[in-house]
Amino acid sequence: MSKNFTVIVDSTTDIKPEWATEWGISTVIPFIVTVDGKDYFNELDERDIKTKEFYDLLRAGKSGSTTQITAFRYIEVFEPFLREGQDILYLCLSSGLSKSYEQSLLAVEELQKKYPERRVVSVDSKSASLGEGMLAYHAAQACREGKTLDEAAAYLQTLIPRTFHWIMADDLHHLRRGGRVSGAAAFMGTLLSVKPILTIVDSGRLIPIHKARGHEKAFEYILSRMETHEMPKDQPIFVAHSDAPEAAERLMQKISAKYGECKFFVNNIGPVIGAHTGPGTVAAVFLGNERIKEHA
Repeated sequence: MSKNFTVIVDSTTDIKPEWATEWGISTVIPFIVTVDGKDYFNELDERDIKTKEFYDLLRAGKSGSTTQITAFRYIEVFEPFLREGQDILYLCLSSGLSKSYEQSLLAVEELQKKYPERRVVSVDSKSASLGEGMLAYHAAQACREGKTLDEAAAYLQTLIPRTFHWIMADDLHHLRRGGRVSGAAAFMGTLLSVKPILTIVDSGRLIPIHKARGHEKAFEYILSRMETHEMPKDQPIFVAHSDAPEAAERLMQKISAKYGECKFFVNNIGPVIGAHTGPGTVAAVFLGNERIKEHA
């Protein structure tokens, strides 16, 4: 079956290269991460910098920063597909975390003038890491099922408000330094065993919600939110971690003990998102009822 459109994502989806191939995603645009004054492309195959190496640098006291994708770069990536007669659905990192979505809209506006017979739809995922990756999974599935570009984009808009990210961080140092959370100081524990819990709210911003004493209490809290959000039992669950495979495995064991046999997609949080979360972070992503309102 020929595709009605092509799906493009960026590297903040934190998907594995084999997933992108299996799902039929045409292109993954790499963000740039800077560590200790050196720039690296965040490629899915880690050709520029290994994820383990990146987190070891953070643990050694180096700081990481990121650069948004520019309109010019989007045009470079999108234009060959339009020239070949293909329409594009692009899934972007949350506008609450990056200005890349604004840049993508500038690129779309410019390209629509040049290729009026073609369509480019940029979707603000209001998600990050494997939350964005889960939406990429559903976008690619919609394409494979023969949905039109507009149908697929509309379908994603029904999923985004139901995409939950429950995140346990070791601390909020990296998020506070990068300005990704406000009021973080109120959630900083004086004991190393205090684990901040964060979520992405309806606006696409990341906010601290809770603090738990240790991993077990943090995972119990995440499980309680799965129940609160009425997570369907027959859906894949995406688990992301920043070089913390043992903690991720423990969370999956607890989820399986509660919900039975689950289909998990598990991967590292890549350097772009990891520059702000820091090492030791674990997140569960799933579909539920309705995302938390920012000012609720």
